[in-house]
Amino acid sequence: MRLVASSAGVSVKTVRRWLEAGREGRTGPVQRDRFRITDELHGRLVAWCGNAAGVYRDLVAEAERARAEGRQVPDVPSLATLHRAIRLDLSPGQRAALAGGERARRRHDVHLRRPRQWRNACWEGDHKHVPVEVLLHGKLVFPWVTWFIDCATGAVPGAAITPHQPSRDAILAALRIALSRDEDPTGPYGPIGGLPSLVRIDRGADFLSATVADALGHFAVPVQDLPSYRPDLKGAIENLNRCAERMRFASLPRYTHAPSMRLRPGGRGKPVDEAAPLPFAEFVRLLLEWITWWNTEHTSQALDGRTPLEAWRADPTPIEDVDRELLHRYTLADDGRSRTLTASGVRFNNRYYVGEWMHGEAEAGMKVRVRFIPHHDHEIEVFDAVSGKYLGPAHPSDAATGEQRRAHRRRKAAEKRRLVKALAAASRHTRDKYAAVTEAEAPRRLGALREVEAERAAERERLVDAADHALPDLIPPAAPPDGWATPASLRAKCQPAEQPGHADGDESGAEQ
Repeated sequence: MRLVASSAGVSVKTVRRWLEAGREGRTGPVQRDRFRITDELHGRLVAWCGNAAGVYRDLVAEAERARAEGRQVPDVPSLATLHRAIRLDLSPGQRAALAGGERARRRHDVHLRRPRQWRNACWEGDHKHVPVEVLLHGKLVFPWVTWFIDCATGAVPGAAITPHQPSRDAILAALRIALSRDEDPTGPYGPIGGLPSLVRIDRGADFLSATVADALGHFAVPVQDLPSYRPDLKGAIENLNRCAERMRFASLPRYTHAPSMRLRPGGRGKPVDEAAPLPFAEFVRLLLEWITWWNTEHTSQALDGRTPLEAWRADPTPIEDVDRELLHRYTLADDGRSRTLTASGVRFNNRYYVGEWMHGEAEAGMKVRVRFIPHHDHEIEVFDAVSGKYLGPAHPSDAATGEQRRAHRRRKAAEKRRLVKALAAASRHTRDKYAAVTEAEAPRRLGALREVEAERAAERERLVDAADHALPDLIPPAAPPDGWATPASLRAKCQPAEQPGHADGDESGAEQ
């Protein structure tokens, strides 16, 4: 007993008491008899949204009615006892769920971490509403940012900013920047980019659109759509959203989530200060500068004190780059229709689109395909419907700018000069020229072929004509042996087999 007492750090008397309890069949700690939360009380708490005082009043009223009817009921515990039982029997997440529901309970959940992978193994994409009022054309708007992040290094390969709620065009613009790379480290993205092995998104309607699926499907990049309202499953992009708001958006003027002294609920969502709002272009510049800082200067403990760019360069995983022409082609929307190029241009969305390349490089009646940025009708990209060759951009013919009109006139003038030059060259070759004479004789024709040269040219022309007019089936082939399996159609085209004896007789007769 002394050995056990010294090992357990208790007295010998305590060990003797443990032995006596063990002989009686009690091996665990003695449970104190106290008031506990039952399933019925838990249901009452749910009905009262976690209000323990309301549950206590119901229990007291029910006990008084039972005693008035002459029934014996146990005493109702005090309100303090009820609070203590709630605190001991319910976890913090369960107590939060009583008042705030499932969203409040999830704040107390414990989440797993995905294993660390390699660069471009997985990207996560999301939209972020920026709680900052910016000025655009005399109106205050709340911008949105659409960006992607590399889960292994935390680097941002691409982003796009819109002054309103984004759609497919913002996703395609951010994706086009993310897939391309630039070795210049001074840019907002630098050498970060390439083709990812997986893109993880939430169930947003624009992210799940056929346009985004087709753009990534052309590069064989699978898209993993996560369940709704599960931000914990894409923690990398959610952490980027949180860091951007705390590190950058909170310091900008007219930030709407700043602490306020207003008491009225109507004051929520309004900026505390009345400073002049930033112009939209200035806000975009500041955000791109912050992305550059995040990629090149911001360090993280998860990266062993390195920046995302340093972690990206230290990873030896090969990068699969995308061809610029393919990137330009497949990151645009395509309605799948084949259109005809007419004298008025290409008709798209009840408007005619023209491009300067249509003078000389295309002709009326040509079948083309149109690719475009969703919700952007100021320009389209035209491709050959047969070969898939990129022809060039086109703009609305009724809304062409002055520079576009001048480019059309220059291209027309260039085509006219090219045709005039070709006609002049043809006239020089077809016009006869004679040498000047000083005596009364017939002039000698200049540029005429000599007799030897003419014969050589005629011989070459004859050989070419003979090859063009050759008749390979004029002499039918010899019949194959009888043991061969020859189709009847081929055997009918062969020469009939001659009898050897008959042929020899004829030859001998002829000789005689």
